[in-house]
Amino acid sequence: MRISVPTIITSSGAPKRTISPAAAVERIASFLAPGKAMLLTGAGVSVASGIRAYRGKDGRYMNPNYQPILYHELTDQSEKGFAFRQRYWYEIKSCSQSARLMFYRLRSYLGYPSVRNAQPNTSHYAIAALQYTSYLPRLVTQNVDGLHHKAITHLWEPDHMQKKILELHGTLHRVHCKRGHVVPRDIFQDWLSASNPQWKAFVAHLEKTGQKPRTNPDGDVELEGISYADFVVPECPQCTLEGQQSSFYKPELIFFGESIPSWIKDRSFHDVDKSERVFVLGTTLATYSAFRLVKHALELRKPVMLLNVGPTRADELPGVEKLEISSSLVLRDVVRAILGSRASQDSVIVHLLQSGIHQPPAEDHEIISRNT
Repeated sequence: MRISVPTIITSSGAPKRTISPAAAVERIASFLAPGKAMLLTGAGVSVASGIRAYRGKDGRYMNPNYQPILYHELTDQSEKGFAFRQRYWYEIKSCSQSARLMFYRLRSYLGYPSVRNAQPNTSHYAIAALQYTSYLPRLVTQNVDGLHHKAITHLWEPDHMQKKILELHGTLHRVHCKRGHVVPRDIFQDWLSASNPQWKAFVAHLEKTGQKPRTNPDGDVELEGISYADFVVPECPQCTLEGQQSSFYKPELIFFGESIPSWIKDRSFHDVDKSERVFVLGTTLATYSAFRLVKHALELRKPVMLLNVGPTRADELPGVEKLEISSSLVLRDVVRAILGSRASQDSVIVHLLQSGIHQPPAEDHEIISRNT
């Protein structure tokens, strides 16, 4: 089976369509003010929370050696599949392709804490303000970091969040064994730490010394020169109680090559159908599951606005209005423009607009300069 990792084809010499923050605020506020909009978000929204986007401003992968785990690799029941599951949970970089099943780089175990500890940024809270005031009654996110939920969890009950926020590609915050027993990722992380005290100490050392590994949006990390041989993945305790054995775990996210569950696909299309306009934020739309929602909206003759820094898959589609600017520069002012005096008089809105971090990850050259 051969599956291509999505990428963006850039047009050489194409003019960059930039816009001033003031003009962008006016356009976005005008677009969203009628309400009944669906918001579709991607990894770009979480960059200011310290989580790297997959692609840079030119649309190319920021890590040129990026090799995602494919679904059929992860679920393969052979020894080869077991090796790929090792690669997901912990991996060191191989010196050759033939040695890939023998040597792995530390991966998800080390990468998850960065995602778990990430906090919503100003864009997440501005979006939460528009959700709270019903200007964005439907949100579909490609992100698996749970930051949209964190931004509004103090205002909405879990059942209401589930109705209003659709995680198109799943979440990093839950894990299940092959027999379907679900466990929160925080608990599973504790199991891994208890089974691997030496790795727990290694993680503590990284945190103490500030040597955070390069982390991708899916919790994948870049770390070289670490032996995985003594890493232990614990058995599922519920399976053990039922007289079964299973150390096969999968996070509840959609891997490359894995089909999105039909109910998620159907609901994502339903959210487009029930909306009068679609606002796309911080995504290149490289994955078809997101891109087809934009195409569906255009087929229904719904207005589509796209806010992203860098090229996207929808740039040349007729009917898409593209604004080239970072959401962190404009979204809070968009909320103020839409809500008027309520933005300064409603204590809930005031709190949301005063909340959020702005801590984008350091560029690679900055990391190198600090460590030399």
